[in-house]
Amino acid sequence: MTPVMLITMVLCFLLTISVAVSIGLASVLGIHLSNVNMLISVKELFSSINKFPLAAIPFFILAGNIMDTGGISRRLVEFAKSIVGGVQGGLPMTMVLTCMIFAAVSGSSVATTFAIGAILIPALIKHGYPRPYAASLQATSAELGVIIPPSIPLILYGVSAEVSIGELFIAGVGPGLFIGFALMLFVWIYCKYKGWGHNDGEGRLGVGRATLKAGWALLMPVIILGGIYGGVFTPTEAAAVAVFYALLVGMVIYREIRITDLFGILRKSVISSAVIMFIIANAGLFAFLLTRAGVPEAIGLWLKDILESPGLFLLGVNITLFLIGMFIETSAAILVLAPILVPVAIYFGIDPVHFGLIMVVNLAMGMITPPFGASPWG
Repeated sequence: MTPVMLITMVLCFLLTISVAVSIGLASVLGIHLSNVNMLISVKELFSSINKFPLAAIPFFILAGNIMDTGGISRRLVEFAKSIVGGVQGGLPMTMVLTCMIFAAVSGSSVATTFAIGAILIPALIKHGYPRPYAASLQATSAELGVIIPPSIPLILYGVSAEVSIGELFIAGVGPGLFIGFALMLFVWIYCKYKGWGHNDGEGRLGVGRATLKAGWALLMPVIILGGIYGGVFTPTEAAAVAVFYALLVGMVIYREIRITDLFGILRKSVISSAVIMFIIANAGLFAFLLTRAGVPEAIGLWLKDILESPGLFLLGVNITLFLIGMFIETSAAILVLAPILVPVAIYFGIDPVHFGLIMVVNLAMGMITPPFGASPWG
């Protein structure tokens, strides 16, 4: 049964069928071959999404779309440009820094791409940067949205592996900032090597003026992350607070969102949320069938036999997850693989919170690497 499911799923991927549908078709075929009552699929599909922490996902997506429409993202770009835009290569560095700030609220690489890319990709092209470079830098910078908390993939990992989401968020701060600043350093060196970006400082505001204009926008990540780490509200409640604050700033303070805009914002957010939830539901059913067939235990025992140390295990996992991320969407990969790999990691004495960051970072890198090179949902 299991080989047939895996072959079916891979074949569907090769036929460019969507990830969620591919996993769902493989699961339905697995149920049929194992002579299980088909009604169990309904129960498992519902159980997969009937989890309170998952409520944060649509709220964070909605908050990101409100920020985009409400002028918050544009002010964040102006603020970031005021800090790093004065040097050669300052405009692409602005893109990275803005994505880092935006990631501290949206939790989604897709929301970050839409909000920041719509502003900065045309600006980079206008300043003479090649279009492929602008697009690839945006895709890479947007992946900071799944590492810097709050992060939708970290929420999914926490639910799948039964790990504290708050601890995962705290653990994501260091790696996210390190990767972001390392990327900015590389961009600066690369632009100097290529001779790009001598005029990136055009139209740059002073730091004081830009900070004043973006003050309400900059207060948003402070409230959200400060509330989570201070124990004021849970990550799920923080997502609802983010929506309320973004609406308040966009409609009352900046006054760039009209009542008529709300339908479009909600529609876009519902579509994005439905895609993720559909993936979660089908991946949950797939994982249930694999667990029922004893696949996680078998893989765990096999890995314990061939990998004799935690170092070898981590090396193998890093390479494998990076390769998997090149072909399979991040959310689906986490939901299927986390229940399999986390028990093995614990056996080797690896903290599951640490392992969660390893999974998310490697899958994120894989998703911006050919052949697919697509930014993940979440």
